[in-house]
Amino acid sequence: MSDTASRAFLNVETSATGRRWVGPGIEADRLAEAMVQQTRLPMALVRVLVARGVAPADAARFLDPKLSDLLPDPRGLKDMGTAAARFLRALKGRERIAVFADYDVDGGSSAALLLIWLRAMGHMATLYIPDRIDEGYGPNVPAMEALAANHDLIVCVDCGTLSHEPVAAAARAADVVILDHHLGGETLPPALAVVNPNRQDETGDLAHLCAASVVFLMLVEVNRLLRDEGAKGPDLMAMLDLVALATVADVAPLIGVNRALVRQGLKVLARRERVGLRALADVARMDQTPNAYHLGFLLGPRVNAGGRIGAADLGARLLATDDPREAAALAERLDQLNTERRDIEARVRDTALAQAEARGLDGPLVWAAGQGWHPGVVGIVAARLKEATNRPAVVIGVEGGIGKGSARSVSGVDLGAAVQRVAAEGLFLKGGGHKMAAGLTVEEDKIEAAMARLGELLARQGAGVAGPRDLRLDGLLMPGAATTTLIEDIEKAGPFGQSAPAPRFAFAAVAITYLRRMGETHLRFGFTDGTSPALEAIAFGAFDGPLGPLIENHGGMRLHLAGRLELNHWGGKTKVQLRLEDATRA
Repeated sequence: MSDTASRAFLNVETSATGRRWVGPGIEADRLAEAMVQQTRLPMALVRVLVARGVAPADAARFLDPKLSDLLPDPRGLKDMGTAAARFLRALKGRERIAVFADYDVDGGSSAALLLIWLRAMGHMATLYIPDRIDEGYGPNVPAMEALAANHDLIVCVDCGTLSHEPVAAAARAADVVILDHHLGGETLPPALAVVNPNRQDETGDLAHLCAASVVFLMLVEVNRLLRDEGAKGPDLMAMLDLVALATVADVAPLIGVNRALVRQGLKVLARRERVGLRALADVARMDQTPNAYHLGFLLGPRVNAGGRIGAADLGARLLATDDPREAAALAERLDQLNTERRDIEARVRDTALAQAEARGLDGPLVWAAGQGWHPGVVGIVAARLKEATNRPAVVIGVEGGIGKGSARSVSGVDLGAAVQRVAAEGLFLKGGGHKMAAGLTVEEDKIEAAMARLGELLARQGAGVAGPRDLRLDGLLMPGAATTTLIEDIEKAGPFGQSAPAPRFAFAAVAITYLRRMGETHLRFGFTDGTSPALEAIAFGAFDGPLGPLIENHGGMRLHLAGRLELNHWGGKTKVQLRLEDATRA
């Protein structure tokens, strides 16, 4: 590697947050220059395309992804034909159908898709979502036996692939169809059909789909069967807002068909036709065109709040309802629960981070465990630890000698497979999930040994190699170049999220023009390079770390800033702002 290629961007070896800035290499610069000449696209947008590995000839198709081009044939998934035919037969025969769903956004969205589709066809189904604390994740024997006694068909969504005993208990009296995406084991439960792109006998080409996308594909196949008979099914394109919500909230990678599903789903969401999501957007004070951030950080957490600390079915009921009054009441309740969840989360997060820091943050895995930690927030806290350390993280709440934990991974590390391996070895009572997230149950006296073994397996996949010291930047901008037109151009490469991060830019040697605190921890300020009007920046949680004191006490010194550009809509006006992520003295 040449000296130029290895040199830190803007020579920032250690920023205020302790990170080394890494910018585009010589090869990326060369490819970007060539693509600008061939496509006439703006350089900032081209840099994003180059970072995504998009060739000049594919740029137009990438910037305008067509679902018709990218949607796979549902029949490519094993058992899909059986599942779709059985579902349609239940509809035609007016059979009793139950939908058993996970309690998170993906499960709730998956259930809502089925309930809405059936309702449009004049058929009602029973919704069952287990209680996180009393029943835990996935099907259990008592619930499945009770459903089987009163239903002809049970459809398990976002769960069921590892539920051998519960499925066997239900299958004695009813047919069971599983629509899931969690990593499968060596054997499958005795269901009539198990449609799952992460079955071990699948190719893995669609492993990035969330459960709602699997459900959507089944409904595509059911609609095709109806068309073959001269009948017509409900408009599936109008349901893509639910698929988009589930895809982003479940941290599925925004690549391939997922990107097209979310792009189209955001257009549907913008029409505000689904009463549940409209009510939720209103309580969340979402007053601008929706994007992936809104799905992941405004709507998703509120839908999740019911399953975390309230009634498990609140989110799914909100997504499925067509009653505006019910939607308003459910949205208000979920908003309240989300506020309560944040308070609980903050208490657990502070303790967990301190514990993880004391244990050390330089290994392949960071983890924390505590007595009485609410099981509804351990997943969120694990995500916070992962974000802070750029390493897979596990957070475990212990009660009565049993620990129930959630794990979150980083790109390129298959956490679900590692958790499943530790479970097979007997150190976890049970465990499973997918590449980016997993759940586990472990005896308290085995936590240390289980975490050590999990760390070993993750290290073999390269976890911990790319440390938190690296801050990857897409290029350098002058404040005057940060225009609404630039952001609109960049957004054409979106949506941004998992495996497709929003571009991050640096601003070199700028002067602070004004600053003011927002509450106790946030900071808003302006900056300029002296040749253009000041650009505004927002630094959330700035005074929880080193960024707030650095900027507040700049003393006239110039700074290098790094972050993501966004449009701030306020008071009827739209302007560009920088969401600050890092800074250092110039």
